[in-house]
Parts: sequence; C-alpha cells; structure tokens
Amino acid sequence: MPYPPPRRRSPWFYIGIIAGSLAAVVLLFTFMVWMTVRSATGTAGLDLGGGSRIAVIDINGVILSPDDIDTQLRKFGEDSSVKAIILHINSPGGGAAASQEIYHEVLRVRKEDHKKIIASVESVGASGAYYIASGCDKIYANDASVVGSIGVIMEWTNYGDLMHWAKLKSVVIHAGELKDAGDPSRDATPKEQAYFQSLVDNMYGQFIHDVATGRHTTDNKIKPLATGQVWTGEQALPLGLIDKVGGFRSALIDTARGVGISGEPNIVRSPKNKGGLLALLTGDANDLFSNPGQLLNHSPGFYFMWK
Repeated sequence: MPYPPPRRRSPWFYIGIIAGSLAAVVLLFTFMVWMTVRSATGTAGLDLGGGSRIAVIDINGVILSPDDIDTQLRKFGEDSSVKAIILHINSPGGGAAASQEIYHEVLRVRKEDHKKIIASVESVGASGAYYIASGCDKIYANDASVVGSIGVIMEWTNYGDLMHWAKLKSVVIHAGELKDAGDPSRDATPKEQAYFQSLVDNMYGQFIHDVATGRHTTDNKIKPLATGQVWTGEQALPLGLIDKVGGFRSALIDTARGVGISGEPNIVRSPKNKGGLLALLTGDANDLFSNPGQLLNHSPGFYFMWK
C-alpha cells in the first residue's frame, strides 16, 4: 500500500516557533541585564546576617587607576549593612597620583562614613600599596610579607640610539625651555635632570608626610625608613610600619570583633567584571580593543612602586 502524503503544517505553527524563540532570547537577555544592574547597584547579596557584613576590596598587581578601588570604597562606605572594610593587598604599588588618590579616599570614608578600614597585606604591600595601607586604621601582614619601599621613582625609555641606528630623526617644535623635557629620543640636559629631581623630591616629601599622618607619627620618624627598601612583616612590626603580624583570617576575625560582630562574619565583595556576549553588548568597546593612541604615549612616569 502506498504511504499517505505528508501532512502539511499550518503557517501559524512556524510563526509560533519563531515567536517563541524570539521571546526566549528576549527573556534571557533581559535576565542577564537585570543581573548586571542588580550587581552593579550592590543588591546582589541581601544582608541575611542582620548587618554583620565585612566588605573586602582586593588590591592586586600594579596600581594604574584609582577608579575601581575608589568606587568600591564609596559603595561600601555608604552601605549601612557593611560594618567594616578590609583592603586585601598584594601589590608592589604603581602610579604616584593613583596611589595617593586611593589613600585620600580611604581617609574620607573613615571620617565621613565612620567606617573602620583595615589593611591586610598578603605577600607584597610595597610603595604605593603601602601608601594606601598607611591610611587605614590598622595594618596586618604575615611574618614573610614584605612592606615599605617608601620612595619615588621616575623612568622612561631612551630610544635615541635605536633611532640613530635606523637613521630616524625626532623633530620637535616647542615654546618654553622645559616643554620637551623627558624627550625619549635624546639624553636629558643637566637643567632637565635638576627639574625632574625637584618633582621627585616633592612627591617624596608628600609620601613621607602622608604615611606619617596615617601612622599617627611625625615626618622625622618616617624619613629614616624612607629609603625605598622593604622589610618583612616580622621586621616591620617593631619599626611601627604595621600593627600586627597575621594573615587575612586574623585581620577578618579581629575586625569583626572590633565592630561588634559575634560569630562568623559575612564577607561581601564587589562582583568582578566578566567578558563574553553581555560585556560585548553592554560594555565599552575600549575594554575589548586597545586604544592605538596608547602606543604613542612615551611620557615620563612617576611611580610609587617597588621594583
């Protein structure tokens, strides 16, 4: 017997399939955007501990910009359910201005939001990272952690010999004797050397003064320690550079008890930025593609950084 002819489906069947698929995509996208906004506004974690939360801000690697850390400090400073903030530090420092800006934001949150802020140094808390830590209520470090490196460094790469070898010549037209000071295509003149040294010395004085202020001591007490060298946590304690030898767990429990939290404190962290389709759709294109203009940035840099 011949097979019956295939049954033809109604056009509405295919319209329903397409409409259902589009609705599912829209719902999924809406949910992802909602979760992103929810996390960004700090509502991702409800306070189930009756206001027993300790916020943790991780400061890792070289400090190039203050924006992310300052944003977290403001967010947790204004959150009444957060009783204290721990800066979990593992950094050799970084940009002078960036480190200094975070330091002042730490002081502001402590003063205006009345939040206790504790620094817990993991492996390294040096130079600009120590600058930030000095603004906290207390500094914890392990016995073998390294802290300190109070000093300023300025550097750039001189590629004049490479240009000469390639038979290239830099052409600069400027007004003002020191306008092109730091030109990487030539050696600095004695006057330019003195000019840059004066800037470094000024920043060095600011570093010493701010550390002294944060550590509740005088500039004269800090200056002999401001040699650019680092000390282990064990060495730093008698020097007054840290307050207690101990790891993150010690800092967490001591901080919790200090703000009246009994039992295990709830830890809250800001969500980390994630890549993928949502970042592509909602993020800045500069996060995905480097700015070619940065390749031309050869300006001298000032750093509070241990190298």
